[in-house]
Amino acid sequence: MKLKDTGLTKEELKALVDKYMIETYERFDFIAETAKDMYLYDENGEAYLDFYAGIAVNSAGNCNEKVVAAIREQAGDVIHTFNYPYTIPQALLAKKICDTIGMDKIYYQNSGTEANEAMIKLARKYGTDKYGPDKYEIITAKMGFHGRSFGSMSATGQPGSAIHNGFGGLTPGFKYAEYNNLKAFEDAVSDKTIAIMIEPVQGEGGVNPATMEFMTGLRKLCDEKGLLLLLDEVQTGWCRTGAVMSYMNYGIKPDIVSMAKAMGGGMPIGAICATNEVAKAFTAGSHGSTYSGHPVACAAALAQIGELLDRDLAGNAKKMGAYFMDKLKSVPHVKEVRGQGLLVGVEFDDSISGVDVKHGCFDRKLIITAIGQHIIRMVPPLILTEKDCDKAVEIITEAVKALEK
Repeated sequence: MKLKDTGLTKEELKALVDKYMIETYERFDFIAETAKDMYLYDENGEAYLDFYAGIAVNSAGNCNEKVVAAIREQAGDVIHTFNYPYTIPQALLAKKICDTIGMDKIYYQNSGTEANEAMIKLARKYGTDKYGPDKYEIITAKMGFHGRSFGSMSATGQPGSAIHNGFGGLTPGFKYAEYNNLKAFEDAVSDKTIAIMIEPVQGEGGVNPATMEFMTGLRKLCDEKGLLLLLDEVQTGWCRTGAVMSYMNYGIKPDIVSMAKAMGGGMPIGAICATNEVAKAFTAGSHGSTYSGHPVACAAALAQIGELLDRDLAGNAKKMGAYFMDKLKSVPHVKEVRGQGLLVGVEFDDSISGVDVKHGCFDRKLIITAIGQHIIRMVPPLILTEKDCDKAVEIITEAVKALEK
């Protein structure tokens, strides 16, 4: 829909949002009217280089042609049915995902938060079924992020943050241990523990990749203690980190893995995949969702995953990620550049605000995000080129230099 077709001015549209919507986000003064590949276009046709991709969603490019075609075709056949009949996209996507990532079973959800909720529920159900009612505790990482529903925000190891504050008591059964500290996780295990749940790369926590020692150590610890290893790959999954799933970078395999974001190419969809043994804990009535495995979302995801794999966008993420991170080291006031593939964070010294850099980049037609006080995060579409990287570094440099004055 175009602004000119509504009969409204930009200010009138913004006034509708102010009057009717509960706002929890800081808005840019920008109407995203159209999008294509590496760019978003505003109501005046101005192009913005997109280095956030809807927060790691549009990984095969904005409005990827094959994804759009799949949505249109499926919407003309069946939009929604619930899960009583079989649907073709749901079945084909299940096979594609399980075969590709080496897992046995899949359960569809509608978002990353819901996928993490399902992963938590499945792990706890497995624990109490197998070991008794007290085997439900899950250890997660400090500064992790798993979502904003009660279970997932309780799993988020950020006590005292806006994610936790003001909601009363959280869901019991979670402990937090220091990320990349294997001993801290070992020490946190109790007789009640059934699982360890982490992100292979902490996104909201500051773009912190897990070390090889930490990840392989957690897998070994879980095997020795009879625990489940749960990996939250909502943001890292589907080629973002230079491998199809980030856990493949470490040569390990989880018992349950969650996914969303890049999976659907812009359509709301998430999922968990599990081993056969663990998946058996979900039985009739133990979990459900009206929109789970939505035909249009599954058709979009099937096209999106096909694009990611057929074009080897994991390979491009690995190559361009290394190039981009190396270039970013030349930006003034950079304290550290870190990431995995094209999940990239830049931490500045104390004189530079990440939020100010974000706004300076937006003013120069580059869209990025900021985390905390001094960190910017970039998760561009995986189709980007060296030219795109060079342009982004140039704009970030200009934005930082402007803050020096």
